[in-house]
Amino acid sequence: MSDAPPLKLEIFQSLWAMELRRPDGVEDSDEAIFEKIVGAGYDGVCIDLSVTDMARARRLKPLIDRHGMGCTLTAFPARFADFPEILRLSQELEVRYLDIICQIMPVEVAAGVPVLFRLMEMAEAAGVEMHLETHRNSLSNDMFAMLQFLDSVPDLLISADLSHYVLGREFYLPLPEITQNHIDRILDRAESFQGRIASNQQIQLPVAFPQTKPWLDLFLAWWERGFRLWRKHRAQRPGRVLNFLCELGPTDYAITDANGWELSDRWSDALILRDHVKAIWARLEREDTA
Repeated sequence: MSDAPPLKLEIFQSLWAMELRRPDGVEDSDEAIFEKIVGAGYDGVCIDLSVTDMARARRLKPLIDRHGMGCTLTAFPARFADFPEILRLSQELEVRYLDIICQIMPVEVAAGVPVLFRLMEMAEAAGVEMHLETHRNSLSNDMFAMLQFLDSVPDLLISADLSHYVLGREFYLPLPEITQNHIDRILDRAESFQGRIASNQQIQLPVAFPQTKPWLDLFLAWWERGFRLWRKHRAQRPGRVLNFLCELGPTDYAITDANGWELSDRWSDALILRDHVKAIWARLEREDTA
């Protein structure tokens, strides 16, 4: 029997998702946010440079270290010249990986391929693992374009946030087989996953509402398929860690009433998703040892 460490799941919480953005303007302090995340048993946090500047990201490093948390970074490079500083920050934060939502967006897919190769080469030279997130308003905006990138860039690692394609391409249930086949190709290359439930008309649904259940079931099935593929591909690489990020964003992602108050509790919803993901992982572990 091998003494190598087994494959592992880590579940992180997005710091962007901890923003309240309430009508009364109340926000928690960084210290309170970290205490809440640590108390809930999360393994780490994600810093999002769309809402956190680099100076503040650096100020969060002592909090991350004090609580023994892991860290990932989400960045939005719009020029190649922006990327070295993003990579330096990634090194300082000792990130598990750098998630990029690429804002260098040529119209032609063929023109996007060298963009990806150059970013990957820069990240590799810096010793930073880079994942391209499937995200709207970015190089990976369209699912069909993303499938072509997968064919053209065989070593490209994906952070699968499938909510963007469900909304962007207005998926309908039951899902056609051809659409599931497209999603399977993305799942097969996913190195990390992001947790949010979308429908064909909303980017983020309240998890516990009964009308969400068909979409919740779809995403849970996708995550199980993705985890199963990830475990299969990395069976010969023991000790590899799969990262799942709970990322239920504040308004305008969260649905609000006429007065600006959210209709559901995003913190509770994230814990529900986390528990589902843990259950999926445990089930796959049992299957592998049976």
